[in-house]
Amino acid sequence: MNITRRQVLWAGGAIGTTALLAACSGGDDTSGKPAAAGGKPKKGGTLRIGALGRAGAITRDPHGTQGNESDYLILALIYDTLTVPGTEPNTEPRLAASWEASTDLKTWRFKLAKGATFHDGTPVTAADVVWSLKRLRNTPSGAARLPGIKAENIKSEGDDTVVLVSDYANAELPLLTRLTTFVLKKDTSDKELEKAPGTGPFKLDWYRGGNARLVRNDAWYGGTVHLDAIEVKMFETPQAMSSALLAGQIDVASNVGAVAARTAESRKDIQVVRRPNDMSMPIVMRTKSGPFADERVREALRLVVDRDAMVKQVLSGYGTVANDIMGTGDPNYAKGIPQRTRDLAKAKKLLTEAKFDLSKTYDLVTTEDIPGLAESATLFASQAREAGIKIQVVKQESGAFYEKTWLKGDLYTTYWGTNDSVVFFASKTLVSEAGQNEAGFADKEFDASYRKVIGTADETARGTALRELQQIEYDKSGYLLWGMADGIDLAVAKVQNLPKLPGYGRVQLENVWLS
Repeated sequence: MNITRRQVLWAGGAIGTTALLAACSGGDDTSGKPAAAGGKPKKGGTLRIGALGRAGAITRDPHGTQGNESDYLILALIYDTLTVPGTEPNTEPRLAASWEASTDLKTWRFKLAKGATFHDGTPVTAADVVWSLKRLRNTPSGAARLPGIKAENIKSEGDDTVVLVSDYANAELPLLTRLTTFVLKKDTSDKELEKAPGTGPFKLDWYRGGNARLVRNDAWYGGTVHLDAIEVKMFETPQAMSSALLAGQIDVASNVGAVAARTAESRKDIQVVRRPNDMSMPIVMRTKSGPFADERVREALRLVVDRDAMVKQVLSGYGTVANDIMGTGDPNYAKGIPQRTRDLAKAKKLLTEAKFDLSKTYDLVTTEDIPGLAESATLFASQAREAGIKIQVVKQESGAFYEKTWLKGDLYTTYWGTNDSVVFFASKTLVSEAGQNEAGFADKEFDASYRKVIGTADETARGTALRELQQIEYDKSGYLLWGMADGIDLAVAKVQNLPKLPGYGRVQLENVWLS
Protein backbone atom coordinates (compact mmCIF):
# COMPACT_ATOMS: atom_id res chain seq x y z
CA MET A 1 0.00 0.00 0.00
CA ASN A 2 1.41 3.35 -1.01
CA ILE A 3 1.46 5.98 1.73
CA THR A 4 1.09 8.95 -0.55
CA ARG A 5 -1.80 7.43 -2.49
CA ARG A 6 -3.71 6.36 0.60
CA GLN A 7 -3.15 9.67 2.39
CA VAL A 8 -4.30 11.80 -0.52
CA LEU A 9 -7.33 9.62 -1.14
CA TRP A 10 -8.43 9.86 2.46
CA ALA A 11 -7.83 13.55 2.41
CA GLY A 12 -10.33 13.64 -0.34
CA GLY A 13 -12.63 11.22 1.34
CA ALA A 14 -12.40 8.37 -1.10
CA ILE A 15 -10.84 5.32 0.54
CA GLY A 16 -13.42 2.76 1.40
CA THR A 17 -16.22 4.67 -0.25
CA THR A 18 -18.69 2.73 -2.33
CA ALA A 19 -19.60 3.38 -5.89
CA LEU A 20 -23.24 3.37 -6.75
CA LEU A 21 -24.35 0.03 -8.03
CA ALA A 22 -28.03 -0.61 -7.49
CA ALA A 23 -30.80 0.39 -9.84
CA CYS A 24 -32.54 3.46 -8.53
CA SER A 25 -34.23 6.60 -9.71
CA GLY A 26 -32.15 9.47 -11.00
CA GLY A 27 -32.77 13.17 -10.51
CA ASP A 28 -30.80 16.11 -9.24
CA ASP A 29 -32.08 16.31 -5.66
CA THR A 30 -29.38 16.04 -3.03
CA SER A 31 -31.58 14.31 -0.47
CA GLY A 32 -34.38 11.78 -0.39
CA LYS A 33 -37.29 11.19 1.98
CA PRO A 34 -37.85 12.39 4.59
CA ALA A 35 -36.97 16.04 4.13
CA ALA A 36 -34.99 17.70 6.90
CA ALA A 37 -37.26 18.99 9.64
CA GLY A 38 -35.46 22.33 9.71
CA GLY A 39 -36.16 24.78 12.49
CA LYS A 40 -33.89 26.24 15.09
CA PRO A 41 -30.84 24.09 15.99
CA LYS A 42 -31.12 22.34 19.34
CA LYS A 43 -28.24 21.72 21.67
CA GLY A 44 -27.52 18.29 23.04
CA GLY A 45 -27.62 14.65 22.11
CA THR A 46 -25.13 12.09 20.85
CA LEU A 47 -24.72 11.38 17.14
CA ARG A 48 -23.83 7.78 16.36
CA ILE A 49 -22.09 7.59 13.00
CA GLY A 50 -20.73 4.62 11.08
CA ALA A 51 -17.63 4.86 8.89
CA LEU A 52 -15.63 2.31 6.92
CA GLY A 53 -12.34 0.90 8.14
CA ARG A 54 -10.27 -2.18 8.90
CA ALA A 55 -8.59 -3.17 12.16
CA GLY A 56 -5.27 -3.71 10.37
CA ALA A 57 -5.14 -0.12 9.10
CA ILE A 58 -5.83 1.82 12.32
CA THR A 59 -3.76 4.95 12.95
CA ARG A 60 -3.76 7.70 15.56
CA ASP A 61 -1.28 10.01 13.83
CA PRO A 62 -2.92 12.96 12.03
CA HIS A 63 0.14 13.27 9.78
CA GLY A 64 0.36 9.56 9.09
CA THR A 65 -1.41 7.26 6.70
CA GLN A 66 -5.15 7.18 7.23
CA GLY A 67 -6.07 3.84 5.71
CA ASN A 68 -9.50 4.02 7.39
CA GLU A 69 -12.26 6.49 6.78
CA SER A 70 -13.25 6.07 10.43
CA ASP A 71 -9.83 7.29 11.57
CA TYR A 72 -9.86 10.24 9.20
CA LEU A 73 -13.30 11.27 10.44
CA ILE A 74 -12.11 11.14 14.04
CA LEU A 75 -8.95 13.11 13.30
CA ALA A 76 -10.84 15.76 11.32
CA LEU A 77 -13.13 16.43 14.28
CA ILE A 78 -10.33 16.56 16.86
CA TYR A 79 -7.71 18.50 14.90
CA ASP A 80 -8.11 21.64 12.81
CA THR A 81 -6.51 22.34 9.45
CA LEU A 82 -5.50 25.85 8.41
CA THR A 83 -8.32 26.07 5.86
CA VAL A 84 -11.35 23.93 4.96
CA PRO A 85 -13.45 23.28 1.86
CA GLY A 86 -16.35 25.64 1.19
CA THR A 87 -18.90 26.31 -1.51
CA GLU A 88 -18.15 29.79 -2.82
CA PRO A 89 -15.26 30.22 -2.50
CA ASN A 90 -14.13 26.61 -2.26
CA THR A 91 -11.53 27.47 0.40
CA GLU A 92 -12.65 28.96 3.72
CA PRO A 93 -10.84 29.95 6.95
CA ARG A 94 -10.45 27.59 9.88
CA LEU A 95 -7.42 27.76 12.18
CA ALA A 96 -6.07 30.38 9.80
CA ALA A 97 -8.54 33.26 10.05
CA SER A 98 -7.05 35.10 7.07
CA TRP A 99 -4.12 35.04 4.68
CA GLU A 100 -2.33 37.29 2.26
CA ALA A 101 0.35 36.84 -0.35
CA SER A 102 3.32 38.87 -1.42
CA THR A 103 3.18 40.57 -4.82
CA ASP A 104 5.14 37.72 -6.40
CA LEU A 105 2.79 35.11 -4.83
CA LYS A 106 5.70 33.26 -3.25
CA THR A 107 5.41 34.38 0.38
CA TRP A 108 2.15 33.72 2.20
CA ARG A 109 1.26 34.95 5.68
CA PHE A 110 -1.48 33.10 7.55
CA LYS A 111 -2.99 34.93 10.53
CA LEU A 112 -4.24 32.55 13.20
CA ALA A 113 -7.78 32.68 14.56
CA LYS A 114 -8.15 34.67 17.77
CA GLY A 115 -9.03 32.64 20.84
CA ALA A 116 -7.90 29.32 19.38
CA THR A 117 -6.77 26.95 22.12
CA PHE A 118 -5.79 23.33 22.44
CA HIS A 119 -8.15 21.03 24.30
CA ASP A 120 -6.13 21.49 27.49
CA GLY A 121 -6.70 25.24 27.35
CA THR A 122 -3.25 26.17 26.06
CA PRO A 123 -3.37 28.97 23.45
CA VAL A 124 -2.40 28.01 19.89
CA THR A 125 0.68 29.89 18.72
CA ALA A 126 2.47 30.23 15.43
CA ALA A 127 5.26 28.09 16.89
CA ASP A 128 2.80 25.19 17.26
CA VAL A 129 1.67 25.54 13.67
CA VAL A 130 5.22 25.82 12.32
CA TRP A 131 6.27 22.71 14.23
CA SER A 132 3.21 20.82 12.95
CA LEU A 133 3.73 21.81 9.31
CA LYS A 134 7.41 20.89 9.46
CA ARG A 135 6.45 17.54 10.95
CA LEU A 136 3.96 17.06 8.11
CA ARG A 137 6.50 18.12 5.49
CA ASN A 138 9.03 15.60 6.79
CA THR A 139 6.71 12.61 6.33
CA PRO A 140 7.39 10.30 3.35
CA SER A 141 4.68 12.06 1.34
CA GLY A 142 5.38 15.54 2.71
CA ALA A 143 6.45 17.02 -0.61
CA ALA A 144 3.10 16.05 -2.11
CA ARG A 145 1.14 17.36 0.87
CA LEU A 146 2.85 20.75 0.87
CA PRO A 147 4.06 21.11 -2.74
CA GLY A 148 6.72 23.71 -3.32
CA ILE A 149 7.22 24.35 0.42
CA LYS A 150 10.47 23.18 1.99
CA ALA A 151 10.56 22.62 5.75
CA GLU A 152 13.14 25.36 6.23
CA ASN A 153 10.80 27.82 4.54
CA ILE A 154 8.07 27.42 7.15
CA LYS A 155 8.51 30.12 9.80
CA SER A 156 6.66 32.26 12.31
CA GLU A 157 6.25 35.99 12.78
CA GLY A 158 5.31 36.69 16.35
CA ASP A 159 2.76 34.47 18.07
CA ASP A 160 -0.07 34.72 15.56
CA THR A 161 1.39 34.62 12.06
CA VAL A 162 2.78 31.69 10.07
CA VAL A 163 4.87 32.38 6.97
CA LEU A 164 5.17 29.90 4.09
CA VAL A 165 7.66 30.66 1.34
CA SER A 166 7.07 28.75 -1.89
CA ASP A 167 9.75 27.81 -4.40
CA TYR A 168 7.53 29.33 -7.08
CA ALA A 169 4.58 31.71 -7.40
CA ASN A 170 1.46 29.92 -6.15
CA ALA A 171 -1.89 31.71 -5.96
CA GLU A 172 -3.55 28.44 -4.89
CA LEU A 173 -1.50 27.77 -1.76
CA PRO A 174 -4.41 28.32 0.70
CA LEU A 175 -6.38 25.62 -1.13
CA LEU A 176 -3.54 23.16 -0.65
CA THR A 177 -3.64 23.64 3.13
CA ARG A 178 -7.17 22.24 3.45
CA LEU A 179 -6.53 18.54 3.60
CA THR A 180 -3.81 17.35 5.95
CA THR A 181 -2.42 20.41 7.76
CA PHE A 182 -3.67 19.18 11.13
CA VAL A 183 -2.13 21.23 13.93
CA LEU A 184 -0.67 19.66 17.08
CA LYS A 185 0.93 21.23 20.10
CA LYS A 186 4.65 21.81 19.60
CA ASP A 187 6.86 18.85 20.57
CA THR A 188 3.95 16.42 20.91
CA SER A 189 5.44 12.93 21.24
CA ASP A 190 4.11 9.85 19.50
CA LYS A 191 2.87 8.54 22.84
CA GLU A 192 1.05 11.79 23.57
CA LEU A 193 -0.87 11.39 20.30
CA GLU A 194 -3.05 8.84 22.10
CA LYS A 195 -4.50 11.75 24.09
CA ALA A 196 -5.18 13.63 20.83
CA PRO A 197 -4.10 17.16 21.86
CA GLY A 198 -6.06 18.96 19.17
CA THR A 199 -7.89 22.25 18.66
CA GLY A 200 -11.03 21.01 16.93
CA PRO A 201 -14.75 21.17 17.73
CA PHE A 202 -14.66 17.83 19.57
CA LYS A 203 -12.34 16.33 22.18
CA LEU A 204 -11.42 12.68 22.48
CA ASP A 205 -13.20 10.83 25.28
CA TRP A 206 -12.04 7.35 24.37
CA TYR A 207 -10.70 5.34 21.42
CA ARG A 208 -10.94 1.56 21.19
CA GLY A 209 -9.95 -0.46 18.16
CA GLY A 210 -11.12 2.02 15.54
CA ASN A 211 -14.20 3.12 17.49
CA ALA A 212 -14.27 6.37 19.44
CA ARG A 213 -16.38 8.74 21.51
CA LEU A 214 -15.81 12.47 21.08
CA VAL A 215 -17.30 15.15 23.32
CA ARG A 216 -18.10 18.78 22.52
CA ASN A 217 -15.33 21.34 22.90
CA ASP A 218 -17.19 24.21 24.55
CA ALA A 219 -14.14 26.44 24.14
CA TRP A 220 -13.90 25.97 20.37
CA TYR A 221 -13.05 29.24 18.66
CA GLY A 222 -14.95 28.30 15.47
CA GLY A 223 -18.50 28.82 16.74
CA THR A 224 -21.26 26.95 18.51
CA VAL A 225 -21.16 23.16 18.49
CA HIS A 226 -24.63 21.72 19.06
CA LEU A 227 -24.02 18.03 19.75
CA ASP A 228 -22.94 16.83 23.18
CA ALA A 229 -20.97 13.99 21.64
CA ILE A 230 -20.24 11.95 18.53
CA GLU A 231 -19.69 8.21 18.66
CA VAL A 232 -17.81 6.80 15.66
CA LYS A 233 -18.23 3.11 14.92
CA MET A 234 -16.01 1.36 12.39
CA PHE A 235 -17.49 -1.09 9.85
CA GLU A 236 -15.60 -3.23 7.37
CA THR A 237 -18.33 -3.25 4.72
CA PRO A 238 -21.06 -0.85 3.55
CA GLN A 239 -23.56 -3.69 3.92
CA ALA A 240 -22.81 -4.16 7.63
CA MET A 241 -22.99 -0.41 8.18
CA SER A 242 -26.33 0.02 6.43
CA SER A 243 -27.75 -2.96 8.33
CA ALA A 244 -26.69 -1.32 11.60
CA LEU A 245 -28.51 1.88 10.62
CA LEU A 246 -31.69 0.06 9.60
CA ALA A 247 -31.56 -1.83 12.92
CA GLY A 248 -31.32 1.43 14.88
CA GLN A 249 -27.75 0.86 16.09
CA ILE A 250 -26.34 4.03 14.45
CA ASP A 251 -27.83 7.33 13.28
CA VAL A 252 -25.71 7.90 10.15
CA ALA A 253 -24.16 5.48 7.67
CA SER A 254 -21.46 7.51 5.98
CA ASN A 255 -20.73 7.01 2.27
CA VAL A 256 -22.77 3.84 2.17
CA GLY A 257 -23.67 3.77 -1.52
CA ALA A 258 -26.68 3.19 -3.73
CA VAL A 259 -27.35 -0.43 -2.76
CA ALA A 260 -28.18 0.76 0.73
CA ALA A 261 -30.04 3.77 -0.64
CA ARG A 262 -32.42 1.55 -2.58
CA THR A 263 -33.00 -0.61 0.47
CA ALA A 264 -33.83 2.49 2.52
CA GLU A 265 -36.20 4.01 -0.06
CA SER A 266 -39.25 2.39 1.50
CA ARG A 267 -38.33 3.53 5.02
CA LYS A 268 -40.07 6.81 5.78
CA ASP A 269 -37.86 7.33 8.83
CA ILE A 270 -34.60 7.31 6.83
CA GLN A 271 -33.01 10.20 4.94
CA VAL A 272 -30.99 9.59 1.80
CA VAL A 273 -28.40 12.36 1.57
CA ARG A 274 -26.82 12.59 -1.86
CA ARG A 275 -23.58 14.42 -2.67
CA PRO A 276 -23.40 14.93 -6.44
CA ASN A 277 -20.11 14.29 -8.26
CA ASP A 278 -18.35 12.97 -5.18
CA MET A 279 -15.85 10.56 -6.72
CA SER A 280 -14.01 10.02 -9.98
CA MET A 281 -13.01 6.57 -11.27
CA PRO A 282 -10.83 7.28 -14.31
CA ILE A 283 -8.96 4.82 -16.46
CA VAL A 284 -5.24 5.65 -16.56
CA MET A 285 -3.25 5.27 -19.80
CA ARG A 286 0.52 5.48 -19.41
CA THR A 287 1.89 8.32 -21.53
CA LYS A 288 5.60 7.93 -20.82
CA SER A 289 6.08 4.60 -22.57
CA GLY A 290 4.26 1.51 -23.75
CA PRO A 291 1.35 0.94 -26.14
CA PHE A 292 -0.56 4.08 -25.07
CA ALA A 293 2.28 6.58 -25.32
CA ASP A 294 1.00 7.82 -28.68
CA GLU A 295 -1.53 10.66 -28.20
CA ARG A 296 -3.62 9.28 -31.06
CA VAL A 297 -4.06 5.97 -29.26
CA ARG A 298 -5.16 7.69 -26.05
CA GLU A 299 -7.60 9.81 -28.03
CA ALA A 300 -8.96 6.67 -29.66
CA LEU A 301 -9.64 5.03 -26.29
CA ARG A 302 -11.43 8.16 -25.10
CA LEU A 303 -13.60 7.99 -28.22
CA VAL A 304 -14.35 4.30 -27.73
CA VAL A 305 -16.07 4.65 -24.35
CA ASP A 306 -19.85 5.01 -24.18
CA ARG A 307 -20.08 7.40 -21.25
CA ASP A 308 -23.84 7.36 -20.91
CA ALA A 309 -23.84 3.57 -20.72
CA MET A 310 -21.07 3.63 -18.11
CA VAL A 311 -23.01 6.00 -15.88
CA LYS A 312 -26.27 4.08 -16.29
CA GLN A 313 -24.82 0.59 -15.85
CA VAL A 314 -21.88 1.06 -13.50
CA LEU A 315 -23.36 3.86 -11.38
CA SER A 316 -27.03 2.98 -11.84
CA GLY A 317 -27.64 6.59 -12.75
CA TYR A 318 -26.17 7.92 -9.49
CA GLY A 319 -23.60 10.02 -11.29
CA THR A 320 -22.90 12.23 -14.28
CA VAL A 321 -20.98 11.96 -17.55
CA ALA A 322 -17.48 13.49 -17.40
CA ASN A 323 -15.17 14.90 -20.04
CA ASP A 324 -11.65 13.62 -19.26
CA ILE A 325 -10.76 16.62 -17.06
CA MET A 326 -10.15 15.98 -13.36
CA GLY A 327 -11.75 18.38 -10.89
CA THR A 328 -15.27 18.68 -12.26
CA GLY A 329 -16.53 20.59 -9.21
CA ASP A 330 -14.11 23.48 -9.69
CA PRO A 331 -15.89 26.85 -10.06
CA ASN A 332 -13.59 27.42 -13.04
CA TYR A 333 -14.18 24.01 -14.61
CA ALA A 334 -14.11 24.45 -18.39
CA LYS A 335 -17.70 23.63 -19.29
CA GLY A 336 -17.16 25.28 -22.68
CA ILE A 337 -14.88 22.50 -23.91
CA PRO A 338 -17.08 20.30 -26.12
CA GLN A 339 -18.27 17.08 -24.50
CA ARG A 340 -16.42 14.12 -25.95
CA THR A 341 -18.81 11.50 -27.30
CA ARG A 342 -18.46 8.03 -28.72
CA ASP A 343 -17.07 7.92 -32.28
CA LEU A 344 -15.92 4.43 -33.28
CA ALA A 345 -15.10 5.43 -36.87
CA LYS A 346 -12.73 8.16 -35.75
CA ALA A 347 -11.23 5.89 -33.09
CA LYS A 348 -10.45 3.22 -35.68
CA LYS A 349 -8.92 5.82 -38.00
CA LEU A 350 -6.64 7.11 -35.21
CA LEU A 351 -5.54 3.58 -34.31
CA THR A 352 -4.66 2.91 -37.94
CA GLU A 353 -2.68 6.14 -38.19
CA ALA A 354 -0.79 5.27 -35.00
CA LYS A 355 -0.14 1.72 -36.28
CA PHE A 356 -1.60 0.35 -33.05
CA ASP A 357 -1.24 -3.42 -32.87
CA LEU A 358 -4.77 -4.79 -32.84
CA SER A 359 -3.55 -8.39 -32.85
CA LYS A 360 -2.43 -8.12 -29.21
CA THR A 361 -4.50 -8.36 -26.06
CA TYR A 362 -3.90 -5.58 -23.53
CA ASP A 363 -4.35 -5.94 -19.78
CA LEU A 364 -6.57 -3.47 -17.94
CA VAL A 365 -5.67 -3.86 -14.26
CA THR A 366 -8.27 -3.07 -11.62
CA THR A 367 -9.15 -3.75 -7.99
CA GLU A 368 -12.31 -4.31 -6.01
CA ASP A 369 -11.41 -1.65 -3.46
CA ILE A 370 -14.45 0.31 -4.57
CA PRO A 371 -17.59 -1.46 -5.72
CA GLY A 372 -18.09 -0.52 -9.34
CA LEU A 373 -14.41 -0.12 -10.16
CA ALA A 374 -13.95 -3.62 -11.57
CA GLU A 375 -17.36 -3.37 -13.24
CA SER A 376 -16.28 -0.20 -15.03
CA ALA A 377 -13.21 -1.99 -16.36
CA THR A 378 -15.29 -4.92 -17.62
CA LEU A 379 -17.82 -2.70 -19.39
CA PHE A 380 -15.08 -0.58 -20.98
CA ALA A 381 -13.33 -3.71 -22.25
CA SER A 382 -16.58 -4.80 -23.88
CA GLN A 383 -17.01 -1.39 -25.51
CA ALA A 384 -13.41 -1.35 -26.75
CA ARG A 385 -13.92 -4.64 -28.60
CA GLU A 386 -16.31 -2.83 -30.93
CA ALA A 387 -13.30 -0.84 -32.18
CA GLY A 388 -11.19 -3.98 -32.53
CA ILE A 389 -9.22 -3.42 -29.30
CA LYS A 390 -8.84 -6.62 -27.29
CA ILE A 391 -8.67 -5.86 -23.55
CA GLN A 392 -8.39 -8.39 -20.75
CA VAL A 393 -9.48 -7.25 -17.30
CA VAL A 394 -7.04 -8.31 -14.58
CA LYS A 395 -8.16 -7.99 -10.96
CA GLN A 396 -5.47 -7.45 -8.34
CA GLU A 397 -5.68 -7.44 -4.57
CA SER A 398 -5.29 -3.90 -3.22
CA GLY A 399 -1.82 -4.34 -1.71
CA ALA A 400 -0.44 -5.93 -4.88
CA PHE A 401 -2.05 -3.24 -7.02
CA TYR A 402 -0.37 -0.35 -5.20
CA GLU A 403 2.95 -2.18 -5.12
CA LYS A 404 3.04 -3.43 -8.69
CA THR A 405 0.64 -1.42 -10.84
CA TRP A 406 -0.14 2.04 -9.49
CA LEU A 407 2.20 4.65 -11.04
CA LYS A 408 3.75 1.88 -13.19
CA GLY A 409 1.06 0.12 -15.22
CA ASP A 410 0.22 0.78 -18.87
CA LEU A 411 -3.55 0.66 -18.37
CA TYR A 412 -5.39 0.57 -15.04
CA THR A 413 -8.28 1.99 -13.06
CA THR A 414 -7.95 4.43 -10.21
CA TYR A 415 -10.26 6.54 -8.05
CA TRP A 416 -10.24 9.91 -6.29
CA GLY A 417 -12.63 11.51 -3.83
CA THR A 418 -11.68 15.17 -3.94
CA ASN A 419 -13.25 16.98 -6.83
CA ASP A 420 -13.51 20.76 -6.43
CA SER A 421 -10.16 21.85 -7.84
CA VAL A 422 -8.56 21.38 -11.25
CA VAL A 423 -5.35 22.77 -9.77
CA PHE A 424 -5.34 20.12 -7.03
CA PHE A 425 -5.16 17.35 -9.61
CA ALA A 426 -2.71 19.28 -11.75
CA SER A 427 -0.35 19.65 -8.80
CA LYS A 428 -0.77 16.08 -7.52
CA THR A 429 -1.05 13.98 -10.67
CA LEU A 430 -0.26 15.87 -13.87
CA VAL A 431 2.74 18.18 -13.64
CA SER A 432 5.99 16.45 -14.46
CA GLU A 433 7.28 16.40 -10.88
CA ALA A 434 3.95 15.39 -9.29
CA GLY A 435 4.29 12.79 -6.57
CA GLN A 436 1.24 10.86 -7.78
CA ASN A 437 1.79 11.20 -11.52
CA GLU A 438 -0.33 8.17 -12.33
CA ALA A 439 0.15 8.23 -16.10
CA GLY A 440 3.79 9.30 -16.19
CA PHE A 441 2.58 12.47 -17.90
CA ALA A 442 5.37 14.92 -18.73
CA ASP A 443 4.35 17.75 -21.00
CA LYS A 444 6.28 21.03 -21.12
CA GLU A 445 3.26 22.95 -22.40
CA PHE A 446 1.14 21.67 -19.52
CA ASP A 447 3.84 22.43 -16.93
CA ALA A 448 4.20 25.97 -18.24
CA SER A 449 0.45 26.46 -18.25
CA TYR A 450 0.20 25.17 -14.66
CA ARG A 451 2.84 27.62 -13.46
CA LYS A 452 1.00 30.38 -15.30
CA VAL A 453 -2.26 29.49 -13.55
CA ILE A 454 -0.90 29.37 -10.03
CA GLY A 455 1.33 32.39 -10.66
CA THR A 456 -1.56 34.65 -11.73
CA ALA A 457 -3.31 36.71 -9.08
CA ASP A 458 -5.96 38.37 -11.24
CA GLU A 459 -9.09 36.19 -11.17
CA THR A 460 -10.12 36.88 -14.77
CA ALA A 461 -6.67 36.26 -16.17
CA ARG A 462 -6.27 33.17 -14.04
CA GLY A 463 -9.62 31.84 -15.25
CA THR A 464 -8.45 32.19 -18.84
CA ALA A 465 -5.18 30.45 -18.05
CA LEU A 466 -7.03 27.69 -16.22
CA ARG A 467 -9.18 27.01 -19.27
CA GLU A 468 -6.03 26.69 -21.37
CA LEU A 469 -4.64 24.23 -18.83
CA GLN A 470 -7.79 22.11 -19.03
CA GLN A 471 -7.71 22.13 -22.83
CA ILE A 472 -4.21 20.61 -22.73
CA GLU A 473 -5.38 18.00 -20.23
CA TYR A 474 -8.38 17.22 -22.43
CA ASP A 475 -6.16 16.84 -25.52
CA LYS A 476 -3.09 15.10 -24.16
CA SER A 477 -3.28 13.62 -20.66
CA GLY A 478 -3.38 9.97 -19.70
CA TYR A 479 -6.80 10.16 -18.05
CA LEU A 480 -9.98 8.72 -19.48
CA LEU A 481 -12.51 10.15 -17.04
CA TRP A 482 -15.86 8.82 -18.24
CA GLY A 483 -18.03 9.85 -15.29
CA MET A 484 -18.41 11.07 -11.73
CA ALA A 485 -20.12 9.02 -9.01
CA ASP A 486 -22.38 10.56 -6.41
CA GLY A 487 -21.77 9.96 -2.72
CA ILE A 488 -24.60 8.77 -0.48
CA ASP A 489 -25.20 8.88 3.26
CA LEU A 490 -28.14 7.38 5.11
CA ALA A 491 -29.42 9.06 8.26
CA VAL A 492 -32.33 8.70 10.64
CA ALA A 493 -34.93 11.45 10.53
CA LYS A 494 -33.73 13.31 13.62
CA VAL A 495 -30.31 14.10 12.14
CA GLN A 496 -30.23 17.68 10.86
CA ASN A 497 -27.79 19.67 8.71
CA LEU A 498 -25.52 16.89 7.51
CA PRO A 499 -22.88 18.42 5.20
CA LYS A 500 -23.46 17.96 1.49
CA LEU A 501 -20.02 19.04 0.31
CA PRO A 502 -18.09 16.28 -1.51
CA GLY A 503 -14.75 14.89 -0.45
CA TYR A 504 -13.18 16.23 2.72
CA GLY A 505 -16.09 18.61 3.26
CA ARG A 506 -18.40 15.81 4.29
CA VAL A 507 -16.51 15.14 7.54
CA GLN A 508 -17.26 18.64 8.82
CA LEU A 509 -19.92 17.62 11.35
CA GLU A 510 -19.60 20.53 13.76
CA ASN A 511 -22.89 22.07 12.59
CA VAL A 512 -24.97 18.89 12.80
CA TRP A 513 -27.79 18.79 15.37
CA LEU A 514 -30.52 16.40 16.47
CA SER A 515 -34.20 17.34 16.39
